[in-house]
Amino acid sequence: MLENSFGMAFFLKTAHKGSKIRAVHLRITVDGITKETSTKRKWDIERWDQKTERAVGTKEDAKSLNYFLDSLTFKIHEIKTQILYSGKPLTTEKVMDHVLGRVTPRVKVLEEFQKHNDQMKELLGKGYARGTLQRFTITKNHLAAFIKFKFKKDDMEFTDLNLEFVKDFEFYLRTVRDCSNNTTLKYIANFKKIVIRAIDKEIILKDPFKNFKGRKTKLVKKPLSTQELYELERHYFTTDRLNVVRDVFVFQCYTGLAYIDAYQLRRADIKDGIDGNLWIMSERQKTNSTTNVPLLPQALKIIEKYKDHPLCVERGTVLPVSSNQKMNEYLKEIAILCGFPFTLNTHMARRTFGSTVTLNNNVPINVVKELLGHASVKQTEAYAITEQATIGREMSLLNKKLNKATPKISKSDLAVLSRLEKEIEAIKKKYNVTSS
Repeated sequence: MLENSFGMAFFLKTAHKGSKIRAVHLRITVDGITKETSTKRKWDIERWDQKTERAVGTKEDAKSLNYFLDSLTFKIHEIKTQILYSGKPLTTEKVMDHVLGRVTPRVKVLEEFQKHNDQMKELLGKGYARGTLQRFTITKNHLAAFIKFKFKKDDMEFTDLNLEFVKDFEFYLRTVRDCSNNTTLKYIANFKKIVIRAIDKEIILKDPFKNFKGRKTKLVKKPLSTQELYELERHYFTTDRLNVVRDVFVFQCYTGLAYIDAYQLRRADIKDGIDGNLWIMSERQKTNSTTNVPLLPQALKIIEKYKDHPLCVERGTVLPVSSNQKMNEYLKEIAILCGFPFTLNTHMARRTFGSTVTLNNNVPINVVKELLGHASVKQTEAYAITEQATIGREMSLLNKKLNKATPKISKSDLAVLSRLEKEIEAIKKKYNVTSS
């Protein structure tokens, strides 16, 4: 695509007939279309050179005007470059609007962030989950605290944003808020979405994130091993509170349901499958994808245990699931009581189903993908953490196959081979045959 023809010029325009003092005007031309505007500066026509489009002389007032015109020229070329970089069409009107500040209203960052969150709230259940809204709300709160901390202001204008602002916000999250690398980058990504939205609305042209780079730390999120799951299932807790939370977690381990899906699971979602057994047939709250999971005996036992639980009867749900915050709080307590050297959380149950319960028991990964409701096998591969016991079992089978595939030569066979080799050597000498 060829660049648009572009031109700009400064000239003096008569304000009053016969007056030597005239207004300094700017003319911008794109593809033959021209627009003019006053620079709000005036100058003596006798001290103006139209060839250079600048004031003449070495006096301070001439230097001041020329510096202003040079700065305006630089700004216009920068605006032109930014418009072309954004992929939007370059027009005289668009350039002039930016010069005059008509498309850069003093929109505040936190105000625009709140508009985004309010719109997201209206779309809950229609493409957005409540957890997503919570994460953007937390990001906005962190951003507000940072602006107060760094600039002693309640808000900032988008035009004040630059790469330094982004880097300072990142540093604030890592130090003052003590966020981990991945958590920091998640908050930065949420903030970037608001900035991209502002660029799309032409509140700003330049992307302050253009040269920002961050790399997430790859985390190995291990599931429970077979032994650990066994110990958890059989551990006796003295309080019903912990027993209920443990049972919900174990149910997730044998069904692969995410926390919110276990929380919302209703008896109507338990249906007869094609094999005549009971299945969970519902939609994942996060992605609205269909979940079809055959119920294993361990999961059926837990369903039966809580069928008359008061909370299940009241809510019409299969399990008496607490809030996610309470679940994770109690799971930490359970991990300590079980002597686990790690913290339990609700998502570990889903990983345990994907790895320990299914893949480690030779369920094909494409089947596990369907059970977990993943969009692609690549998502499921992140769950494929093979247990040491499984590796040992598979290597033992491989060892047997290799030993079976390699035939053993008996002593008598070796003697025959040796005799044949000697006879071949004798024949070679007789006929003077040399080995190549």
